[in-house]
Amino acid sequence: MTQQFSDFEAFYPWYVGQHSKRATRLFHFAGTHLGAATAVAGIVTRRPALLAGLPVISYGVAWFSHFVIEKNNPASFGHPLWSLRGDVRMLATMWQGRDHELDRIARAALSASSAAAAPPATGQTEAAASSSHVDPVGVS
Repeated sequence: MTQQFSDFEAFYPWYVGQHSKRATRLFHFAGTHLGAATAVAGIVTRRPALLAGLPVISYGVAWFSHFVIEKNNPASFGHPLWSLRGDVRMLATMWQGRDHELDRIARAALSASSAAAAPPATGQTEAAASSSHVDPVGVS
């Protein structure tokens, strides 16, 4: 089942969470640039068949990273246009040397996702489980 989002800003943290491993993001970065370089080579050499390299190489490398490294399904399966927009934003963030921000966004998204999917503790209602608080310092 495809997750539903109200807008791109709600989608983007989830999208980055689907790229939680740095290797996955690096495969996306390399695949997108290799696909773009192939397309540019096609334009420069007037070989239009090489233009097909852009989506084939870019998506092929990215999807490989999802299946093999991340062990999830590509977000583009359920949200193709937002995924393309998310990829551009993610790559721009990487180009700016801010991959650490993507790590933070991914951790937060995965944490929120696992908390939402976790069943309430045994013997507690859902409301009680969500309102229980444990003070890690031991001071209330």
